[in-house]
Amino acid sequence: MKLLEQTPDAVSQKIQNVLTPEEEEFIRVSTDLDSDGNFGEQWVVVTDKRVIVAPVEGVDGVVDVPIRELAAVQTEPLVGGGRLEIERKNQATLFVPYSSSLAEKFSEVARGLEQLRQQDEFFIKTELDQTRCSKCGRLLPEKNGICTACIRRLATLGRIASYLKPYKWRAILMALVSLVTISSELAPPQVSRYIVDNVFLPPDETAGTVAQRATILGWCILGLIGLRVLRWGMELVHGWIVSWLSARVTADIRSHLYRRLEMLSIQFYDQRRVGALMSRVTRDSDMLREFLVDGLPYLVINTLMIVGILCVQFSMHWQLTLCMLIPVPLVIIWGRIFWRRMRRIFNKHGQGWAHLSARLNEALAGIHVVKAFAQEDREIKEFEKKNTDLMRISKRTARHWLVFFAVMSFLTGCGGVIIWLAGGLEVLGGNLTLGTLTAFSSYMWLIYGPLEWLGRVNSWMTRAFAGAERIFEVIDAAPEAYNDPEATSLTEMKGQVAFKDVTFGYDKSKPVLHEVALNVPPGEMIGLVGKSGVGKTTTVNLIARFYDVDRGAIEIDGVDVRNIRLEDLRSQIGIVLQEPFLFSGTIAENIGYGSPGATLEEVMEAAQAANAHNFIVAKADGYDTNVGERGNNLSGGEKQRISIARAILHDPRILILDEATSSVDVETEKEIQEAVARLIKNRTTFAIAHRLSTLRNADRLVVLDGGRIVEIGTHSELMDRKGVFYDLVELQQQTSEIIGIRE
Repeated sequence: MKLLEQTPDAVSQKIQNVLTPEEEEFIRVSTDLDSDGNFGEQWVVVTDKRVIVAPVEGVDGVVDVPIRELAAVQTEPLVGGGRLEIERKNQATLFVPYSSSLAEKFSEVARGLEQLRQQDEFFIKTELDQTRCSKCGRLLPEKNGICTACIRRLATLGRIASYLKPYKWRAILMALVSLVTISSELAPPQVSRYIVDNVFLPPDETAGTVAQRATILGWCILGLIGLRVLRWGMELVHGWIVSWLSARVTADIRSHLYRRLEMLSIQFYDQRRVGALMSRVTRDSDMLREFLVDGLPYLVINTLMIVGILCVQFSMHWQLTLCMLIPVPLVIIWGRIFWRRMRRIFNKHGQGWAHLSARLNEALAGIHVVKAFAQEDREIKEFEKKNTDLMRISKRTARHWLVFFAVMSFLTGCGGVIIWLAGGLEVLGGNLTLGTLTAFSSYMWLIYGPLEWLGRVNSWMTRAFAGAERIFEVIDAAPEAYNDPEATSLTEMKGQVAFKDVTFGYDKSKPVLHEVALNVPPGEMIGLVGKSGVGKTTTVNLIARFYDVDRGAIEIDGVDVRNIRLEDLRSQIGIVLQEPFLFSGTIAENIGYGSPGATLEEVMEAAQAANAHNFIVAKADGYDTNVGERGNNLSGGEKQRISIARAILHDPRILILDEATSSVDVETEKEIQEAVARLIKNRTTFAIAHRLSTLRNADRLVVLDGGRIVEIGTHSELMDRKGVFYDLVELQQQTSEIIGIRE
């Protein structure tokens, strides 16, 4: 894997003067800051033998560092940017600054250099996050987002249409109904033409008497009524089919999207905001539904109608048709200009509403603070300011609507004047009948009407397709390997866990864990100890394969976790978190979440083992008590005991306790400790605890510092050793004494 960017000729020459013919380039990237941190450009080139840092301007300044002289390479975040730190063995550290937009790229550069330095397998990510569109260079609305200016509309429409396959007969029926609808719209002007030319103004006396013509007029009127009834009926049927199909298609897309979201890895969620992903399921899918219900049928029917009308008009009188089309380019241009401008105004209008709503929500949610500090007048002024801003943008929106309709009315009115002027002259010259001119006038408005809103439909379609692209982006993301046919089945796990020189980092250039080696036999309880940020939670996350190790391996019962079926692995691992998460529903449903189909008796047994039964039955609805959103109707200790009961019912072979007793009172902690003692029996357990004293009963304590294991032993052994663990215990005791004195 190589990361090679195109270099300017001047830089290429500098680099070639340093390299030897047999060297292989792995990395060639540019920075956007010079060595002094000003906007400029430098190039970093990495081969199998050296690192070169070359400025674009100036002959001098090329730095050549052999790979064997590297002591360490890492990135360091700074305000507004960062720097690549190349630490040399016998010389000063070399700093290469860059802006925040290049942070990911230089993270991969540092990762590659570390691999070369340690003589590991060279592997870096070459598909980096994008902030600008690769085609047009515009800023993307979000990292790796969709550029609305470069949407592949036909491809996106085709993919949406692929969801119609299960409902193809309804789609065919919708197409037939659309054709009938269009035909019923094209026919009335022809009937009107016949009435004028053959009933009101017959060409000769053979047309019949007045009574006969009145009869013909009556039949024509009945025909017009029939056509209107037919169109009304077809519109009703068409609307029903479209509503049904759009609802089914968007529901299918939404279901497909949610299924994929459930199957994606934790790493995928680490790189994205939850709110942005939720908007895919809600806002983007709803926008797509609205376009499928209203926008797409409007666009298809009116496009086909315009084509049909033009065909009919050219067959009637092609010169007059060309005259009618004179204002059309102006109508289309004005519509596009207006809707492009209105899109920006609509965004500002939406932002105005969002700011007003946010201020209102914040002020009312914090009404106690407002009252406590007597800041009512201040909040009123802030609200008035936001309200005034919204009023101004609303007035601006109304003015633009007024201008739009005024100009559009003028342009379409010009079309009417042209039709009657040119057509009237043709009628007076005997080259055109009055009925034909009347039909032309009717057709003209059938064309001008849709053209007025074509710009809006285009903008609407762009937003809907951008939403669809964002949805498909998630659907196309690679899921976790649940269906790996080569994975090993491990339905009966013993619980032996082995870390074999494990190195891992969320940012690959800055590992959190370094060469961790640990062997845990079945049934042993391991306490993970260390300061915040040393990698305790990361260690247990790797056991559950929420992330894959960068180097080394984690084995369970002698099998690499990457080769075990995910269902088998995670179904036998139980996790109790520091802040337990409960789903909206009853207590019984939350306890039984880890074991679908569990009976109430089994749920109650698990609750008793978790010391939760007494407080549950004390509630009015007992096990049917609704816990509320995220369990907010329960206290922290109650939620923790329910999560322990859930883990007990799950009956895992490997148990992970991540700060399970933090942030609770002493009495509750005692009950939780008793529940944990029952839970860990005959299970391989990894426990992380804020209070080090709670790990006294652990078989072994593993002390982490700087991402490395620095001590292993029992509580008493480590205290006698007076090393890192001893210092942590002493510091915690001193802190507790200080807090006790203050209290």
